[in-house]
Amino acid sequence: MARADDILSGRPARWWHPLDGARIQCDLCPRDCKLHDGQRAACFVRANRGGQMILTTYGRSSGFCIDPIEKKPLNHYYPGSAVLSFGTAGCNLACKFCQNWDISKSREMDTLMDDATPEAIARAAQRHGSQSVAFTYNDPVVFAEYAMDTADACHALGIGTVAVTAGYMHLAPAKEFYAKMDAANVDLKGFTDDFYFKRCGGRLQPVLDILAYVRHETTCWLEITTLLIPGQNDSDRELRELSAWCAQELGPDVPLHFSAFHPDYKMSTTPATPAATLRRARQIALDAGLRYVYTGNVHDKAGDTTYCPGCGKAVIERDWYEILDYALDDDGRCRQCGTAIAGLFGKFGKAFGARRIPVRLHAA
Repeated sequence: MARADDILSGRPARWWHPLDGARIQCDLCPRDCKLHDGQRAACFVRANRGGQMILTTYGRSSGFCIDPIEKKPLNHYYPGSAVLSFGTAGCNLACKFCQNWDISKSREMDTLMDDATPEAIARAAQRHGSQSVAFTYNDPVVFAEYAMDTADACHALGIGTVAVTAGYMHLAPAKEFYAKMDAANVDLKGFTDDFYFKRCGGRLQPVLDILAYVRHETTCWLEITTLLIPGQNDSDRELRELSAWCAQELGPDVPLHFSAFHPDYKMSTTPATPAATLRRARQIALDAGLRYVYTGNVHDKAGDTTYCPGCGKAVIERDWYEILDYALDDDGRCRQCGTAIAGLFGKFGKAFGARRIPVRLHAA
């Protein structure tokens, strides 16, 4: 644990309470970290300084890029639009298979960029023609105050906000957090508590509770991603149970993305996920009644494409992050049969495409 004199300057944080002596408890996520003065929480970015909780990464980013919204992945939130993506450092889970471990597990916070104010981020998104700003790369739960302030600045300029998160958060802060998010992609890591405990350092039920809350109690558009790891969370039984829960508890219209694992971090000897596994998972989810199921991190045009649940026509044909054909009207209805496609849509022009463009926060 870091001592008080090691803690970087930060902003006062929310969602904590004092304990005995100089200890405090973080109330942001189910880890409920109890900290002596000078200690950091498990996420490494929330700390006890003089009996107060601070967020050490407020205003400090790991960099900015313009991405296609489909890269988040969000396939039903203004398809083809551009999103300004950024993150900070730290994470409140400990996934052994983390695909962004160099950012989410980073303790080198002096490498983060300074002067990334919420207002500057919103202006940069507007300047670069981004329809939304995504809090991603590491989990925005751990920098919730910063993300929420940035969301306010974005909304003031008519720019949407997107959370890419594992959803590991207590309900009280989640109510405030998701009230400021226009869309979210939540990682459902697996569908057993054993997997969450052994591979992620967390528990399953809090994530299920957040998914149900976002779906039924907010206006935030929700999509889900499950990274399939060979021999870990990809059995037919687990996939059937996961898909059935999504269909029954969230409804058939919440898009589900199955994504391919590649060897990384502490699971570098585990083989990559075969494309056939993703196709199998997709069929299981479709058989469970889900209407919009996708595959990711592999070349699979059928798994990239959105199909109308009414007539079966391909209404958004994709290849990787490229939109090849768009057959929805401005209200998101199938031009063939008039069926409404679940999601948020608008007038479709030229899609941003598969580019990724690093940007400077401030204009030169």
